Amino acid sequence: MSVEDHRRSAPERIGFAVLTVSDTRKRENDPGGDFLVAAVEGAGHACEWRELVPDEAALIRAGLRQAVATDGVDIVLVTGGTGIAPRDVTGPALEAEFDSVIPGFGELFRWLSFAQIGSATILSRATAGLVGTTVVFGLPGSPKALALAMEEIILKEAGHLVSQARG
Repeated sequence: MSVEDHRRSAPERIGFAVLTVSDTRKRENDPGGDFLVAAVEGAGHACEWRELVPDEAALIRAGLRQAVATDGVDIVLVTGGTGIAPRDVTGPALEAEFDSVIPGFGELFRWLSFAQIGSATILSRATAGLVGTTVVFGLPGSPKALALAMEEIILKEAGHLVSQARG
């Protein structure tokens, strides 16, 4: 099958989960999480689960496991903690849970990001992988970076990713 055939056979409505990682944000002041929910719903998909956890590896992993276990969740979007500061532990925490990595996401995200922020893109540890048949993205916390990831990559490929992950 061609890429176009795969896209045509992909599900039209996808269930998403949003997990915000932050030591400073609360649900009432989570612009990154709010943006992701709006982007998902604006594209005709559903946000089936949403939570916020501190920058602690064990709590990130537990939140990810809870999101993956939620009925109707096909894709988990994790926002925050993908830089290189000592408290930024999202990437390694997620990757410890991945059954397989999707390296092309981080590579493409940083390549697209280079046009916006130049060489500072090397500080991003944006990542993606599979936990079982659920697609997981580790995204920066910046709304501008989230818009880039969602508009240029994730929403364009969501159905294709889910259909391929399911086999």
